Formats: sequence, structure tokens, C-alpha cells
Amino acid sequence: MTPQHTPSAATVILAPMEGLVDPPMRDILTRIGGIDRCVSEFIRVTDTALNLATVERFIPEMHRGWKTAAGVPVHPQLLGSDPHWLGVNAAQLAQWGAPAVDLNFGCPAKTVNRHGGGASLLREPEVLARIVATVRAATPSHIPVTAKMRLGYEDTSLTLDCAQALAESGAAEIAVHARTKMEGYKPPAHWEWIARIREAVAVPVIANGEVWTLEDYQRIRELSGCTAVMIGRGLIVRPDLARQIRRFQAGAALEPLSWEALQPWLAEFFVQTRERMVDRHSPGRIKQWLSLLTRGYPQAQALFDELRRETHPDPITLRLESSALAA
Repeated sequence: MTPQHTPSAATVILAPMEGLVDPPMRDILTRIGGIDRCVSEFIRVTDTALNLATVERFIPEMHRGWKTAAGVPVHPQLLGSDPHWLGVNAAQLAQWGAPAVDLNFGCPAKTVNRHGGGASLLREPEVLARIVATVRAATPSHIPVTAKMRLGYEDTSLTLDCAQALAESGAAEIAVHARTKMEGYKPPAHWEWIARIREAVAVPVIANGEVWTLEDYQRIRELSGCTAVMIGRGLIVRPDLARQIRRFQAGAALEPLSWEALQPWLAEFFVQTRERMVDRHSPGRIKQWLSLLTRGYPQAQALFDELRRETHPDPITLRLESSALAA
């Protein structure tokens, strides 16, 4: 079966990643540019309705029309296994103005899967269908219900069954991380499987997994046939990757973001992080980003080593501000 339509050309989506792509990170990356849409970290749903404070904590952008300061839409993502309560909370998000509701069927975390959420549901296509159908029925028709999946739990024996269950029960779009739950984030990602899914469903498919460079972006599009690509860690490692993609498609010079030009963004990120976190936790977030940045910027290693043992945010703030001023 050939897809009836596809997302707009050259769509780059910032992937949801728990504990990594939070509101400050979304703000910085979308201001650097090139990103068309974000999906929030998952909001866990159990057997109760979410309160406004919880959603505000995950997605403060809801008070800006569900957009980052750069004007990029943020779609909320729900994680859970109870169709009724997922439906209740999707309806509530719609009442609060959410532009879409995304459902997480791809999280590989052990704690999530132990409680019957995330990728563990890929063992039961009929449950996927029940969840999506219930959420679709509970949500106003003009609000898209979308889904993110992996290729399976242990293997790919149910990959197409799961994708078809999602599409046929009402998912308007499916993002596919091209690995199984058991493969985690180990390379390679199996991009050719995304093409098989595209052929099997009649809704748009978004390609995801192991996109670190402009060349990876070109290759995943070529092998998957998708016009929309979701990027997670690749955008953390190279914050201007989406901008490079956009410039490449426009035929413009790439002009990569230099280490020096990144310094004000690091300082701004830490300012926002301190506003959201208690002092004992905020140093961990900037160290986490610096550790990942070493893959795209060799200079990040020296700064990471310098700050590694700092446990209070004040010296870190002074160091980052100093680098920003010198840039």
C-alpha cells in the first residue's frame, strides 16, 4: 500500500528524549534554527488525570501558544498503557490548546517497560490499536493523534503489524525509530525497515535513528523515502545540524556553528536550567551536554574536564559567562 500523502518536504523534528530535550534545550536549539517541530519529553499517565502544573513543568511553552520562543510548535507526548486514562488526558491537553497529541510506543527504558509502557507494548499490536482508537475518539477531530514506535521489542516479527495497528486505528502520523527495544541506541539503525513500513501504511511516516551528520540525514531520506526526519542526540551533539540541513537544501553555504559561537548558547542554557532546578541538580545538566558535545566539538572535552568536579552552580555560571563574553 502506498502512502496517500507525506509530511511537508524537508521537515526536521526535534525528538523527545527524557532528561535531555527539556524546555531549555528546546529553546536553545530552536533559536539556533532549522527545526520545524518539537515533541516533548513523555508525560507519564497512570490512573488519574494530569493537573495543569504537571503539564506546565514539562511544557511551559503551552503558555506561548505551544511554541518555543523561536515560534516552533511543541507537541505533547503521553506515555502509558491504560486506554481510558490516556484518552482522558489527551482530551484535557486538547482543551488546553495542544496542537496534537503524541503517544509513546518506543521508550526502551527498563523502568518504563517493566510497567507495561513504551516499547513493551510493541509485543501486543491489538493493545496499540485499542489505545490509539480510544485516544482518537476522545480527542477533537481537528487535533492530530500521532505515535512513535520502534521496530519491535526483541525482533521485527511484529513490526508491520504494529505500524498497521497504529495507522488503521487513527494515528495521523507515525515516527519510527529504526531499532528494536533490545537494541537500545546501539548502531546501526535499520533505515531500510522504515521504507517497508511506509509501504505498509497509508499515513505519513517520519524517519528516526542514528542521524548525526548532514550525510546521515541525506542517507536516511534516501533509504527510507521519508521527507520528514526526527533527530535527537544528533542535534545535541551538533546544535546547528538542522540549520545546516536547511542551508544545504537552499543551496547556501553551510557555515557550521563554531565552538566560540556556541559559548553564549551554553551560558544561556545554564541560566535557564538554574531557573528550573535546585542548585544541587543543575550542574549535572550542563555536564551532560558538554559530555555529548565532545563528539561534535573536540574543545568541549577541556571545558568538561574543568567543570567535572564542580558541584555548585555559581562557579559554573561564572566560567560559562566568561567564555560567552570572550566569544
